[in-house]
Amino acid sequence: MIDVRVRFAPSPTGDLHIGGVRTALFNWLFAKNRKGKFILRIDDTDKVRSTEASVKAIFDAMRWLKLDWDEGPYNENLKYSPYCQMERKEKGIYQKYADELIAGKFAYYCYCTLEEVDAMRREAHVNKAPPKYDGRCRCLTYEQIEQKKKEGKIPVIRFKMPDSGVIVLNDIVRGKVKFDNFLLDDFVIIKANGMPTYNFACVVDDHLMEITHVLRGDDHISNTPKQMHIYNALNWRLPEFAHLAMILGSDGSRLSKRHGHMSVLEYRKEGFLQEALINYLALLGWSTEDSQQIFTIEDMKQKFSIGRCGTSPSIFDSAKLLWLNGEKIRSKTPEQIYELFVDWLNYTNNDRLIDNWDVKLLKSAIFLERNKIKLLKDILSLVDFFFTKDVDYREVAVQTVFLSEKSKNVAKFVLTESLIRLSNYRDFSATSLEKYARDLAVEKNIKTSQVFHPIRVAISGRKQGPSLFHMMEIMGREEVVRRINIAINKFFT
Repeated sequence: MIDVRVRFAPSPTGDLHIGGVRTALFNWLFAKNRKGKFILRIDDTDKVRSTEASVKAIFDAMRWLKLDWDEGPYNENLKYSPYCQMERKEKGIYQKYADELIAGKFAYYCYCTLEEVDAMRREAHVNKAPPKYDGRCRCLTYEQIEQKKKEGKIPVIRFKMPDSGVIVLNDIVRGKVKFDNFLLDDFVIIKANGMPTYNFACVVDDHLMEITHVLRGDDHISNTPKQMHIYNALNWRLPEFAHLAMILGSDGSRLSKRHGHMSVLEYRKEGFLQEALINYLALLGWSTEDSQQIFTIEDMKQKFSIGRCGTSPSIFDSAKLLWLNGEKIRSKTPEQIYELFVDWLNYTNNDRLIDNWDVKLLKSAIFLERNKIKLLKDILSLVDFFFTKDVDYREVAVQTVFLSEKSKNVAKFVLTESLIRLSNYRDFSATSLEKYARDLAVEKNIKTSQVFHPIRVAISGRKQGPSLFHMMEIMGREEVVRRINIAINKFFT
């Protein structure tokens, strides 16, 4: 069995998004499953659009997702380095193999201008022929080339595509895919500014880095026959290809911001867990025989198989991702949720919001509300009332419980009685407090809700929240009594 080597090679022209991460994940899982190597390479030959900020965003996203690379920037193997294409270009790597292709008559200098090439394609379109470069520079003589050099013309280098026949891709996911060579263009491999094009650079790099499998989105499948021809012309071994089905929005169109699609690090800012996003992305295009939905990272490493990847596009479902995130959070201990919450606060520069919060109380409050937490950011609004000195009485709660003609007299009585009785209540456990409230309702011949609601609003400012009596227990007698007194003075005196 060969030693598996796969790569993720993003272009740093923007943030890392869901499609790119899914590709990185499947490569990473494949490498882990096969005890192989996962390589990160930065394909930064687009000088106009590539930025250092985008490079940093890629590294930050990969580190947060814990998609650790065996080789790449910051983890270089001298045999294969450097791992950035611009650095490789400066070493003359791409030009060397372009020269080999020219020497072998597999490539040629082309002096046609962009305007001339556009005109050729328009004419071909009118004549109902394949809209491609017509190959007029294929057979330039040495003298003609020298004359163009004297005229100061700077050429591109084009790959000479066969005029007939087919090339067959044996795709791991899609099976046999045939491409008619006549329909393929004599494509540029080196631009006039000396920069390699994507189709050329990635072949050279994949070969020199001994990549055994190329796993990528099926939007690249049209590039594959061109790349295969380069491999064959240079007499290099072809890697195995697997083209993964696209990820679409809910309306069936390509995933974009209008579907709520965000960059990976924006999901982190929203309060998604790394493991939830990874788990969900694994389900977009791959499945187990038993249609398992929730995985640990170790589960995925053991069970992942390219053979289980489908050919139909996947639909990105934000609601399912949110559900899965909630499931992952609820599987944690209060201590673990607390640590994740603090990490999120630090990442979003919100750590000062809990500077004065009691840690033990916060962990207890998190445990109490854990079933409602879908995002880490939810925690703030779910538990913040535990830590305020001045209760934020919400208008709806006050109007319906304290100020309503139907309930205000009972509410005043319940709070007044509770202030007196709870001040000296020794057993402040949830069980004892619930017994107190139910006994009061029976004693005064009122509904239990007429006891529960006023106390809840008085101590939290809200009509809804965690279990009332557990909330009272962790808040403590002194604080509960203090808040009830505040409510009486504010609304009933």
